[in-house]
Amino acid sequence: MEAERLIEAGRRALAASRGAPAVMAEAWQAQALARTVGGQLVRSGPAELRTDARGLSEIGGRGAAVLDHPMVPAGAARAAQLSEVADVPRTLGALGLLLGDVGIALVGVACDTEEDGLYWQCIEAIDAVDESIDRVYGMLRRLAEQEQELEREQEQGRERDGPYGVIRGPAGFVAGQP
Repeated sequence: MEAERLIEAGRRALAASRGAPAVMAEAWQAQALARTVGGQLVRSGPAELRTDARGLSEIGGRGAAVLDHPMVPAGAARAAQLSEVADVPRTLGALGLLLGDVGIALVGVACDTEEDGLYWQCIEAIDAVDESIDRVYGMLRRLAEQEQELEREQEQGRERDGPYGVIRGPAGFVAGQP
């Protein structure tokens, strides 16, 4: 399944989750998806993103480990369905939004719980989500900078071509002369 569809499914599931166990399970799913998207970008994404993508994958793995929750049965990760990342910037933008939603939901769980263990689990998970968000937006900045650089290079090329662009045709032809 394409990454953006999985991310949207995660956002819908998080929005529908009620209670701490369900929120924790969806937070785990989101971190697993961040790990998988990062891994996919390491393998086949743009070369300039590979270092940050590796970091995202590692952070997602740590975040999922922190959220080891009984409501997520082994092998039930939504991320296992990932088949492609079709549009890297859109996928990263959607993943950033999902992770932001997860962070907010985890803050809510942490504030509502009286259980010390769950509170600290949420705090660690929030830290992992924040690190993941930093990586995602770092990759988006890098892509935007690369696009701006390409546009500058193209503009400089047009300036060298003159006001009418490059004029091609047979050399030596002058209108009105034989």
